[in-house]
Amino acid sequence: MKAKLLLDSGVPKVPPDELKALVAGAGIEVGDRGADFGIVVGGDGRFSRYGRTEDIPLLFVGVRSNGVTGSRAHMARVAYDELPDVLQRIKKREYSVEVHKRLAVSKNGKLLDEVFTDVYLQRGSDSTCIRYKVVVAGPGISINEVAIGDGVVVSTQAGASGYYSYLDRIKGDSMDPRAHSSIAGDEVGVCHVSPTFTEREGSTVRPLRYRVPWESKIRLSLFRMADARLYGASDGRAGVKVELGDEITIGAGKKVTRLISFDQASGS
Repeated sequence: MKAKLLLDSGVPKVPPDELKALVAGAGIEVGDRGADFGIVVGGDGRFSRYGRTEDIPLLFVGVRSNGVTGSRAHMARVAYDELPDVLQRIKKREYSVEVHKRLAVSKNGKLLDEVFTDVYLQRGSDSTCIRYKVVVAGPGISINEVAIGDGVVVSTQAGASGYYSYLDRIKGDSMDPRAHSSIAGDEVGVCHVSPTFTEREGSTVRPLRYRVPWESKIRLSLFRMADARLYGASDGRAGVKVELGDEITIGAGKKVTRLISFDQASGS
């Protein structure tokens, strides 16, 4: 059995050599080519990134930390200190594999990538807010709305504990860092980020957050020029620049992300 080690290339949560020695000590070969599964050590940002780019089954490993700079790692299935025992279970095939669908993200008809967790249109550093449209067409649903604010997040079930859940964390004048919402596997979540205005065509309802059927097509665009960026569908820290006249289309993708789980360990 061979494992591929996946860490932050800049500031990894654990020393790469330490992780390699731990895995090798468990009797599992380490290497990229022909790996049976991947071990991702980090936080939700790393999990989201490798969940988007890797096709092999992945084990999400969090590092325990109470510090303000520590990772929240909502999606972690095991903690780093549990890894030696977990690797023995993997060798014995005492795990299951969850399959998560991805969302395909295109700009002006050209595919950017398929995302595992979420993608979001957000104001850049040169704009105080952006003015944008959200158009949704799907089974039994038609939404046409405009908004002014920091941006909008489109999330899968796997990404529900991320940006999509910022509303759950706000409790009056304080916040709960662990609070989060949920999205069903056959749904896509849409969430406006700190809007000052929203309006939905043909309705007096102005929801900050809602869920639509997985088969829906979601289109995002600006209706006034601004410094706007699309994040989550690329590795660049600057995101993908979105200008007036550009259209971002989001819908069901063709690829899936496979995650190693021990909740219903049944051999795989």
